[in-house]
Amino acid sequence: MRGALGIGAEARAGRERLLVLGGTTEASALVRALAHHPDRFDVVLSLAGRTRAPRPEPVTMRTGGFGGPEGLAAWVVENGIDRLIDATHPFAARISRNAALAAERAGVPLLALRRPPWERVPGDLWTEVDDMAAASVALGVGPLRVFLTVGRQELAAFASAPQHAYSVRTIEPVGDVLSGLHLTEITARGPFTVEAETAFLREAEIERLVTKNSGGEATYAKIEAARDLGIPIVIVRRPSLPEVPSVPDAPAALDRLLNDPQPGTLRGV
Repeated sequence: MRGALGIGAEARAGRERLLVLGGTTEASALVRALAHHPDRFDVVLSLAGRTRAPRPEPVTMRTGGFGGPEGLAAWVVENGIDRLIDATHPFAARISRNAALAAERAGVPLLALRRPPWERVPGDLWTEVDDMAAASVALGVGPLRVFLTVGRQELAAFASAPQHAYSVRTIEPVGDVLSGLHLTEITARGPFTVEAETAFLREAEIERLVTKNSGGEATYAKIEAARDLGIPIVIVRRPSLPEVPSVPDAPAALDRLLNDPQPGTLRGV
């Protein structure tokens, strides 16, 4: 069968075709590792399209949504996908739910790559909340110098707390989401070092850090720096995600894919 990307079964004979839902450092690490096995895997990396200049990867790439679980299931079938890999951000709950539904409807296995959350250690001054609205409230009524590292899509929740001075770090420009507020924009992409994060927190005289419990190493340095400087953190808990087969990192995902039976060998059993 020839799919929408124009890659027929004859061009990938003997290879397992994977659709990786990405946008994370783990997804990038996984597809780069998979690219070293061209005789075993035929990989398509799908990005949501929220970053205008994504890093190039050594696999076929597509950008944009699928149209919900039905659209994703249809794309999987039409493009001859053998296995679906959910390597999206831990807070991309809707995409993860769509992936679980789509895999079930398309009749293909699903593997989720879910990095472990950060755990509180001695010295951490954490206030844990369930969402961004609660994070805004947790800052209190008195004016503070706040460092927001919650992603551009989540900033609107803080428009209701204009008394604070915000330093906002995102990959893409913020736009007018916090128009009229005391705002300092920082456009940067991780990973970040503890030394750099510590220097920034000191220079900006930050009094609170607000972040998601994203887990992983790429942005953990801010947690360490805040701990060392005694800066309280408002940290948003992870949303609930579908219970599906999962692994904690890219090496574990690669090992699972290399050693599991290929999905095509299980069909019709």
